[in-house]
Amino acid sequence: MLKSIDPFLNADVLHALRAMGHGDDLVLCDTNFPADSVARQTVLGRLLRIDNVSASRAARAILSVLPLDSFVDKPALRMEMVGQPNEIPAVQAEVQAEIDAAERRPLPLGSIERFAFYELAKKSYCVIQTGERRFYGCFIFKKGVIPPDAA
Repeated sequence: MLKSIDPFLNADVLHALRAMGHGDDLVLCDTNFPADSVARQTVLGRLLRIDNVSASRAARAILSVLPLDSFVDKPALRMEMVGQPNEIPAVQAEVQAEIDAAERRPLPLGSIERFAFYELAKKSYCVIQTGERRFYGCFIFKKGVIPPDAA
């Protein structure tokens, strides 16, 4: 255990979060996502896991240390539901609440069609699979910066 570090952030995940640079993408996905095959195509090249937690709990842990990019309109994306792109399932609403809490302001998720999500995920820095069993618990976070005067 480390002080001020969420206990769900294991060594492999912390290493990846630290290694990412400004503008790199992180995929946070549910148990149904083709995580291993997509992760093999990412910069990191292997799957990371935060097991036995929901997408929202994993998002809280990640966003406790990862700044979201303030240079883009939508630094957090959600996978759209097939046939219902504007529908927001509970899992996505929960992650939205974690984003808003981490950012201390409303920062609405952008949305991306399922197959476009897969293609963008392959170009990401890394994929982190959670224990989320609900459908559409898949997100992409773009890493931002921490200004020099920030504590």
